[in-house]
Amino acid sequence: MTERDAHAMTASDLRVGYGSREILSGVDLELRAGAVTAIIGPNGSGKSTLLRTLCRLLAPDEGSIAVDGRPISAMRTRDLAQTMAFLPQAPTAPEGMTVRELVARGRHPHQTLFRQWSTRDAAEVDAALDLTGLAELADRDVQTLSGGQRQRAWIALSLAQDTGILLLDEPTTYLDIAHSIEVLDLVDHLCVDLGRTVVMVIHDLNLAIRYADELVVVHDGRIAAQGPPDRVITEPLLEAVFGLAARVVPDPVSGRPLVLPLGRRRAHAPHDAPQEEQEETGDTHVA
Repeated sequence: MTERDAHAMTASDLRVGYGSREILSGVDLELRAGAVTAIIGPNGSGKSTLLRTLCRLLAPDEGSIAVDGRPISAMRTRDLAQTMAFLPQAPTAPEGMTVRELVARGRHPHQTLFRQWSTRDAAEVDAALDLTGLAELADRDVQTLSGGQRQRAWIALSLAQDTGILLLDEPTTYLDIAHSIEVLDLVDHLCVDLGRTVVMVIHDLNLAIRYADELVVVHDGRIAAQGPPDRVITEPLLEAVFGLAARVVPDPVSGRPLVLPLGRRRAHAPHDAPQEEQEETGDTHVA
């Protein structure tokens, strides 16, 4: 995968609905070129609808979207597919398809009647498999993979498409924390080292804060806040948008905000129990 010029995206006064129900109401958005933008918000707030509208899978009732000032409504489908790749939630592969065959589908937008499969296509597929740690599983049936491996295979397909913009809807779905970090480290590499623009919907607030350059907070179909994590994440915002009572402290690793939900189990840690309570439970130490 090669370094490329980054693309910026803008959305102006987006209004999107399903039937008579409006999901997005007057959304204005600026997505910086070469940055990781995380879209966060409670369930049902319109996050995935916004992402699907940005890649033209949904047509807005009103408003416009542009890449580097060019309206995507005016772009040919092939040109749009060479500009941005979209990974939906929980995609499914046809039965009997190998990992390599799935990832190779990412090269379709680069082929025409007169330009079929090439060494460049093969190289991009190999690079995507290597980056996602799937090279040794390339000949496995996708249906035989674990949930985490399957998710990485779909991410590899998006990478093989070799676009300047990558839109990811819950890229860490089905992944444990170690594999989630691997995927987000890859996202970071794509932006910092290869110049890609990444926009992702993600539920884990602390991972979003750790890896995103910009946060977009969606609430009731509107943008509640947008900006760097240290400006966006506050205790009042968490309460107002998520209904979450929490403390926000500096992350000892990144220095960025760290969200500590309060919940019920916050009065006493086990080692803070009164001495008489410890004696009643019969806790002893044997030398």
